[in-house]
Amino acid sequence: MSEKLDVVIIGAGPSGAAAAAFLRKKGRSVEVIEKTHFPRFSIGESLLAQSVAILEDAGLMPAVEAGGFQYKDGAAFQYKDDYKDIYFPDKSAEGPGTTIQVMRSKFDKILADGAAEMGAKVVYGEEVIAFESDDDGVKLTVRNEDGAVRTIEARFCLDGSGFGRTLSKLLDIEVPSNFPPRQGVFCQVKDNIDDPTFDRNKILVSIHPEHRHVWYWLIPLADGISSMGVVGSPEIIKAAGETEQERLDTLVGATTRMKEVLKNKQPYREPGTIHGYACSVKSLYGPSYALLGNAAEFLDPVFSSGVTIALKSAQLATGLIDRQLNGETVDWQKDFSDELYVGIDTFRACVSTWYDESLQRIIFNKPAEANDIVRHLTSVLAGYAWDRSNPIVQQPDRYLKTVDRYLTTMQV
Repeated sequence: MSEKLDVVIIGAGPSGAAAAAFLRKKGRSVEVIEKTHFPRFSIGESLLAQSVAILEDAGLMPAVEAGGFQYKDGAAFQYKDDYKDIYFPDKSAEGPGTTIQVMRSKFDKILADGAAEMGAKVVYGEEVIAFESDDDGVKLTVRNEDGAVRTIEARFCLDGSGFGRTLSKLLDIEVPSNFPPRQGVFCQVKDNIDDPTFDRNKILVSIHPEHRHVWYWLIPLADGISSMGVVGSPEIIKAAGETEQERLDTLVGATTRMKEVLKNKQPYREPGTIHGYACSVKSLYGPSYALLGNAAEFLDPVFSSGVTIALKSAQLATGLIDRQLNGETVDWQKDFSDELYVGIDTFRACVSTWYDESLQRIIFNKPAEANDIVRHLTSVLAGYAWDRSNPIVQQPDRYLKTVDRYLTTMQV
């Protein structure tokens, strides 16, 4: 009888691929089950600087650097004629200060291929249809595209299935998000941007001139491609037009800077819609399994936190799995769930204060020089949401509200 596999991973996206790489570095046997075939399209193209540090730790960064992706050093914000930017190297936390913006189809394949080159078995075109677990391990029933079914037994399972949320659905542990429902419409364009003042090294986040809870992204990618989209309440999105293209055109037409820099754009990828993306679960872990990234928790795309949370969850979980499989007693609540939620809760506060407009005011009222307030905010927006020396991470909501009041008073 063959020896039981150490770890089976559901999903070959960033969290699954990074987890496989971390585990292979520790000498663990790993099989990754992916429902789709790579390369495949995904949104979420703008990465944060903390992601670079985690990818370096996983041993995947050399392959990523060879991919020729767009350099990114921060984020720019536009409201009517008011423009402010955040320069990631001005952060207070240690670690990389720059990152990349990626075509996810290419980026995700590089990560999955990198994990495979490190010795992980990656199988495409298979879907997990049943799952059992106890303290001794897990049993997965998977079905391929021809309908053939097989069973995989492993000592542990990680769910990196992203928006597919495989285990949360099979185990009925999903819970509704407390965020209001929002909807995004997006596409990719050949941008043909000829404005010499436009900064391709930053994501441009624009705010609707009348509805400040409606915001836009413009993410320059390599080879003259850009990702663009708008997020708002379903009512406002639907009222903007009958088709996805009409909705995009109408809403982008209300902007100033974004409309102008994209005046020469040409279609590259058909528009799409994403809705119902915010989610949470009853628990991030159970007997011999844990949930990674978007399979566990997704907040909102406004601060590009998704890939960073996914990679951080892989880094935390794989260290605990290695210790547990070595016979050590590990505390999944304290060292995985509680630790991951330090960053999730920090990003959650940023999302909440963005939509109640207090974080918007902070960004547009912030001093031009990189003082402590700017450096702390920059660190979080660069992805360093687990840095406990940062007062925002210590008390996210309270600190941001206090800073908003202080800066607003200084403007009077």
